[in-house]
Amino acid sequence: MECLLGLLKVRVVRGVHLAICDPLTHSSDPYVVLRHGQQKVKSSIKYRTCNPEWNEELTLSITNMMNPVKIELFDHDTFTKDDSMGNAEFCILNFVEIAKQDLSDVPDGTVMKSIHPETGNCLATESHITWKDGKVSQDIVLKLRNTETGELVLQLTWVNIPGVAR
Repeated sequence: MECLLGLLKVRVVRGVHLAICDPLTHSSDPYVVLRHGQQKVKSSIKYRTCNPEWNEELTLSITNMMNPVKIELFDHDTFTKDDSMGNAEFCILNFVEIAKQDLSDVPDGTVMKSIHPETGNCLATESHITWKDGKVSQDIVLKLRNTETGELVLQLTWVNIPGVAR
């Protein structure tokens, strides 16, 4: 059995210019699925929009920081199989390594690491891992793959579990 490292809170903020999957309404009914290892959590469905605002917090238990968080977006369909609206993934290794450090002497608002978009990741913009208000957090904008258009905005926050070694 793998050891629990902590909790990753993923705030699914919004989608931007997502694909149109319902031609009659010229929109989509998107929802987000996050996977990490065997875990799967999903957001609510936002009806008739290609620019959904979720602001929903989904929580993953992290046991292996080497595994990326995988994201899939779907268009909800009532009578047929839900349509894929693209996918992305992001690495949590740097985030978890920083979160597991003793940061009590670090000034509030310190950028601990900057991660740049590159071929090997889905980042649409530079992303900063920050120590703020006693928490490690990261704002991420992901460019969706396997679709013609779309980005997903996320905010990550780490929660240490009392009794779990740093």
